[in-house]
Amino acid sequence: MVIAIIDYDAGNIKSVEKAVEFLGETAVITRDKQVILSADGVILPGVGAFGDAMGKLRTYDLVDTIHEVVKRKIPFLGICLGLQLLFESSEECPGVEGLSVLSGKIKKIPAGNGLKIPHIGWNDLKYPKKSRLFEGIHENAYVYFVHSYYLEASDPGIVAATTEYGTLIHASVEKDLVFACQFHPEKSSAVGMKILENFLKITKDEKTDFHCCGYDNLRDDDKL
Repeated sequence: MVIAIIDYDAGNIKSVEKAVEFLGETAVITRDKQVILSADGVILPGVGAFGDAMGKLRTYDLVDTIHEVVKRKIPFLGICLGLQLLFESSEECPGVEGLSVLSGKIKKIPAGNGLKIPHIGWNDLKYPKKSRLFEGIHENAYVYFVHSYYLEASDPGIVAATTEYGTLIHASVEKDLVFACQFHPEKSSAVGMKILENFLKITKDEKTDFHCCGYDNLRDDDKL
């Protein structure tokens, strides 16, 4: 099974690659459209500024590719900035359009009460809904965050995990085969590896379903 890790000059790509390979799957760092669309699963990592990241995605002609991944229902995981980019915009860079795959606001974490911004460290998770991404992971499990901005999703129904840091943070979302985490599973010890393992299992299950139905790698929009 091949997992495409989208390369748009963002940080933290290598650690995601190593985590996927540690879990026994092939990871390919790429910005090639055909390689991405032929992968079994796709990961959009990211560390940096919203505006710069969207600029890079446009420069490398990756915006339409990501929309095509979602349209074809290829399992997709956004990590940290990769979560934020899935939404329409961010207070970090007013006027810059995001991918608009999902609906919600990316807002600045409010300062006060002695909280340090950016938020760097471990916070526990709560699960407002059942999610395949957190299967087998107990509530209040700790994961590692590095961010100054957070998601407030428009639809509470897509929120798979929350945490508290000066405000309620939508820490993970799930809609169809689009998954995303504000925290870094690749840096979150055993809990994070289990989350990535769950994503890989989802990807493998989807791949198996297509083969069992005789469609091989065809996605819904390719079927006659």
